[in-house]
Amino acid sequence: MQFRSALFALAIPAALLSGCAKDGDIVVDQGVGITSLRSVCPAVGVPDYTGDVTLFSRPDARTADALDVSAAITNVRSDCNDTGEQVYTSATFDVVAVRRDVRGARTVELPYFSTVMRGGTSVVAKRIGTVTLNFADGQERAQGSGTAGAYVDRAAATLPEDIRDRITRRRRAGDQSAAIDPLSEPDVRAAVARATFELLIGFQLDEDQLAYNATR
Repeated sequence: MQFRSALFALAIPAALLSGCAKDGDIVVDQGVGITSLRSVCPAVGVPDYTGDVTLFSRPDARTADALDVSAAITNVRSDCNDTGEQVYTSATFDVVAVRRDVRGARTVELPYFSTVMRGGTSVVAKRIGTVTLNFADGQERAQGSGTAGAYVDRAAATLPEDIRDRITRRRRAGDQSAAIDPLSEPDVRAAVARATFELLIGFQLDEDQLAYNATR
């Protein structure tokens, strides 16, 4: 499987979730000792099983000898402008690919999606784009790039003042409230979810491609 190993060597480091938190943003406990700064800017990332795609030379084949082209999304970068009522986040990323048969020049077009999610479950917007990879004659590797963007309403991404106060208020040792994590309260968790947005990027895969990524 040297073909796939070469792809993974190209794709490191993998894309990480990123945001644009600043001083003054709320620190939210995510559990198991992990905290994150919360801001109105959506986090940007690649969902599980959508960051790479494999094309086969035969539609019904899934064996190593039938591998045609493999590609991966990497180097995701984002920038957020939160100065207005409409918060705009832009993202760029690279796609690195390798092919098995290097004979002849070849162009491969790979569709990708960019989705704005709210609360981790609700799709607010989705767009489809295409990354073009140009392999020169005799060339095993190619690289392309893609872009994505999202507008989020500042008011929708801002926690209500009473919820913010419940999360950030000082608690003294011995007080009954000090033993209660405010994020364990259903109404607080629901408010945080409603105000949380993500910009997710991945390859637009069919069911067979998604199943292959999930089970390999």
